[in-house]
Amino acid sequence: MQPLLDHIEALFDTHGEQPQDSQDGQPISALSHALQCAQLAEWADASPALVSAALLHDVGHFVAPRQDAQTARLPHEQRALDVLADGFGDDVLGPIRLHVQAKRYLVATDPAYAEALSSRSRRALAAQGGPMTRPQQRTFEQLPHAWGAVQLRRWDDRAKQAGKRTPPLAYYLGVLEEVLQAPMQQHKIAIGARSAA
Repeated sequence: MQPLLDHIEALFDTHGEQPQDSQDGQPISALSHALQCAQLAEWADASPALVSAALLHDVGHFVAPRQDAQTARLPHEQRALDVLADGFGDDVLGPIRLHVQAKRYLVATDPAYAEALSSRSRRALAAQGGPMTRPQQRTFEQLPHAWGAVQLRRWDDRAKQAGKRTPPLAYYLGVLEEVLQAPMQQHKIAIGARSAA
């Protein structure tokens, strides 16, 4: 658990100043974007797992693609899974895996959402497959964690305010630690229950 938290912290320390687009054209760092996204999730009373997904959804941008033919062109959401899968469960990984597809879904189903996209996000949309067709929408709606991915996508698009105050990374590393410890605590409870039987 601690090596994964240390690795995540190191990724933000090394790459967190990468510039992102913002709502008002002012520069915003990748770290600030991640913290704002996690804060919006927390303000929405999201589960600790979904707050974690909000914080970590873009860490794949910090990871160079592996240099083999199959994975060299993996999109950032898939590269994030390579970093996170050794510790986090699908309640964190699922929304991250689907957050780009959630944009395609929202563009197809919510005209106001499409109008509010940043110019960078609009440019990326074509490369990501464009708006979903109706059959694609129905398939997406049936996926586990689709709703969490839609929520994450909305926070992702709002988490672009230059100068916005948020808790520090250390605070959200504590949330990650809580999420990572949860399966171990459940395992201990299950062992205790078997012992008492």
